[in-house]
Amino acid sequence: MRRMAIAVAVAAACGTSTLAQAQAPAQPPADMTFFVTSTGSGKGADFGGLAGADRHCQTLAGAAGAGGKTWHAYLSTTAKDGQPPVNARDRIGTGPWHNAKGSLIAKDVAELHGLNGINRDTALTEKGEMVNGRSDNPNQHDILTGSQPDGTAYPPGGKDMTCANWTSSDAGTARLGHHDRRGTALDPTALSWNSTHDSVGCSDAALIKTGGAGLLYCFAVK
Repeated sequence: MRRMAIAVAVAAACGTSTLAQAQAPAQPPADMTFFVTSTGSGKGADFGGLAGADRHCQTLAGAAGAGGKTWHAYLSTTAKDGQPPVNARDRIGTGPWHNAKGSLIAKDVAELHGLNGINRDTALTEKGEMVNGRSDNPNQHDILTGSQPDGTAYPPGGKDMTCANWTSSDAGTARLGHHDRRGTALDPTALSWNSTHDSVGCSDAALIKTGGAGLLYCFAVK
């Protein structure tokens, strides 16, 4: 009887341990250096500028257990009020970058803007979750970038591509990429991960109408 009681207690303990492991939230691997934000700013494309967008990336990374790295949003800004332009490609470090499941996104900046590993299956959030694509409802595949295909800013004097350098949820538009692009960067008919089309506006409603949710690409700088 005593042996049976011990066996039952051991089995119960093992079951509890297994249940606890099953219920424990998944943590990203130590080498996670890229993710798509799981949420937007709540104010459309207004993040309070680049610093606010970086802070958004840093906060989400910290909540996922990856706050020990410095995170930057993949965003460009246009020259304005005496300030020079900022190229998204120049502010994300040198790579390599891996997603929350350890898959390689790109080994360096050149590969990131060439034949990279960003697609529907690899552009995961900081939680390791997939982002809704064109076949889902709602479609959230539009990612804010404000960038040309090579990761550089648009020249001043033309159409606003950055929602007033990420400070407006009203006037302007934003250049968007598709995280679930089709084809590859070497295919001229492919849709781009970082520069596919413009939004119809800068508010949450406008971004949703276009096919997004005000999400960002985040990269670990170091």
